[in-house]
Amino acid sequence: MSAVIEIEGLRKTFHGPSRSRQVAVDGFDLLVGRGEVHGFLGPNGSGKTTTLRALLGLVRADAGRMRLFGEELPRRQGAVAGRVGAIVETPQFFGNFTGHRTLRLLALAGGVPTRRVDEVLERVGLHGRGHDEVKGYSLGMRQRLAVASALLKEPELLILDEPANGLDPAGIREMRDLMRELAAAGVTVLLSSHILGEIQLICDHVTIVSKGRRVAAGAVHDVLAGHDQHEWRVRVPEPTRAAELLREAGLPVDEHADHLVVGGVPDAGEISRLLGERGLWVSELAPLRPDLESVFLELTDERTHDPHPPGPAYVPPQAPDGAPLIDLGVLADDAREARA
Repeated sequence: MSAVIEIEGLRKTFHGPSRSRQVAVDGFDLLVGRGEVHGFLGPNGSGKTTTLRALLGLVRADAGRMRLFGEELPRRQGAVAGRVGAIVETPQFFGNFTGHRTLRLLALAGGVPTRRVDEVLERVGLHGRGHDEVKGYSLGMRQRLAVASALLKEPELLILDEPANGLDPAGIREMRDLMRELAAAGVTVLLSSHILGEIQLICDHVTIVSKGRRVAAGAVHDVLAGHDQHEWRVRVPEPTRAAELLREAGLPVDEHADHLVVGGVPDAGEISRLLGERGLWVSELAPLRPDLESVFLELTDERTHDPHPPGPAYVPPQAPDGAPLIDLGVLADDAREARA
């Protein structure tokens, strides 16, 4: 499978107080294959957003190599800009524009046929609210509008930062279905989210970053398998006696109110045999497999509070009514570069 995103040794620092240098990304690597839904995970301040902004040409890296569709970045950024749709950080829109007008302006600025506006509103579930003003949208509706804006130019690569933010359970499921539909149609999706259960359901592969460095990467099932402690939940009529017998056999046992947890046993038959030989018959013998949340917490433990965070947070400009603005000029510049 050919690579859509290739990042090697990416490094980015920011100026801190008293002329100090604050490391945001420190030798980071990322590889995303064509047609994948790839989860990009990390605690706040771990370097995720800085990496995405560098990939999109919004900040300049200090060192490292980046390629999109095989094109060297940032030198060939304009050549690939039209093939990428992205949401990074909180979406910003004019509050007194309707969703339809917002997307129409973005389509015109980006040289996209305006017929796409109704198509993407339908796809994200906003068709019935497209002519309502954005200031009346909920957070989840604004998030849907942001995804619609990223889909306007029918991108080959979709980069989404927290697309399920503000969505209710039904909306999260719809977003999950949309990601799957896009992947089935050949779109590569790089997805950053703190809803780790969703990442586990949606993504083929995952990369976990902490303190600007990659701490895990690979197929989701392989990453989980690498942290499998071969633990089993055991229910038995005489748990205290069962625990003693299992410990005598050299197995680690944790006793709980109504069950035992036995670790280090790849084959459950060993537990059943050890207890059965002593006349203890189990009523439950269930595997305890790691999930993505437990693996994530294990890998990022004691590293979630980075003593060297990136520089001050970007504050978007505000419209007179207090609604945040979306910078159409930047989008238009990108579109001109893509057509050049």
